[in-house]
Amino acid sequence: MKKLILIFSLLLLMTSPAFAGFKEGINAYKKGDYATALKEFRPLAEQGYASAQNNLGVMYDEGNGVPQDYAEAAKWYRKAAEQGYASAQYNLGVMYAKGDGVPKDYAEAIKWFRKAAEQGDADAQYNLGVMYDEGNGVPQDYAEAIKWFRKAAEQGAATAQNNLGLMYAQGYGVTKDYEEAINWYKNAANQGHADAQYNLGIMYANGYGMPKDYAVAYKWFKKAAEQELADAQNNLGFMYAQGYGVTKDYEEAINWYKNAANQGHADAQFNLGIMYDEGNGVPQDYAEAAKWYRKAAEQELADAQNNLGFMYAQGYGVTKDYEEAINWYKNAANQGHADAQGRLGAAYMLGDGVPKDYVLAYMWLNIANANQDMKETRKLLNDLEEIMPPAQIAEAQKLSREFKAVKEN
Repeated sequence: MKKLILIFSLLLLMTSPAFAGFKEGINAYKKGDYATALKEFRPLAEQGYASAQNNLGVMYDEGNGVPQDYAEAAKWYRKAAEQGYASAQYNLGVMYAKGDGVPKDYAEAIKWFRKAAEQGDADAQYNLGVMYDEGNGVPQDYAEAIKWFRKAAEQGAATAQNNLGLMYAQGYGVTKDYEEAINWYKNAANQGHADAQYNLGIMYANGYGMPKDYAVAYKWFKKAAEQELADAQNNLGFMYAQGYGVTKDYEEAINWYKNAANQGHADAQFNLGIMYDEGNGVPQDYAEAAKWYRKAAEQELADAQNNLGFMYAQGYGVTKDYEEAINWYKNAANQGHADAQGRLGAAYMLGDGVPKDYVLAYMWLNIANANQDMKETRKLLNDLEEIMPPAQIAEAQKLSREFKAVKEN
């Protein structure tokens, strides 16, 4: 599931108040004639018209017709906000939340979001929900977040609908309810909201709240992927690679993995490495595999770190280098990767890339075996127990316990 994201947007009011010049300013702004818009808005703003003050703030905020100046934007937003103008209250809240033109101040952002939200501004309601969800400027309160997400969602705000779906799917602030989550995801997805389309695909792929249906999951992942959502592109690649909901097609899988990988998506980079490693849909190419494993490994993906370590240990696509292999195994092992822990234990047992050390060998093999019972790991442990004195075994087991305690804390 995607993390909830606070999205700020700036609104230029397009309604027509009953004073001369404002409509002309709006029409000019729409045409990109910012000089005329500024000429119309400024005198009205200086006369105290809130809508003109807000729009003048937008022009300074976006640098349209004037040099971009956040402090000047905040000044005009404040003038309108203090008159109770909801859009300006929302915009001023954005400035405080971002620290643009004013010192960053979540409490002050909350104050202005709340004023706009209580007037029914859906964007302000959404942002207020996010502030409660993340505990920014207020104590974290999922129930209060739900309340504001719902108000915005009921006005058709797609991002709020998606977040409300997330809250129901996770059981944050409400009783977990997959059917209700699906309902809100669909509302947002049908408006073209990419995150909601992706989340809906997750629900169908895993059978949350309905029978598992890969074909429908594929449909929603594809919609999100076509909007360049990297998570969806990676999942769509996986669907093609496995033949879930679609005819298996390695070339198509590679296409989608590449789209996501080029956006920096670690899982897609790892999956692309697998394709080159195994020669699925492309000629087998260990150097290319190592390249993609490295990109994912540098983002701390343990599976990729383990595979990159193996490439160095075997000399596949890179110059054989046991020390480099050990480095990557350690990175993965310290994240709890059982295979890397086993390989690290074997390296200490044999002295490959590290000085031979039976205590550390036993420690890592013991940890690996606890995480994933593997016949080979168990055999190596038995071999060590035959040659290690009881005191060394006790020391290794102590180190295993300490490692586990640190990971649990």
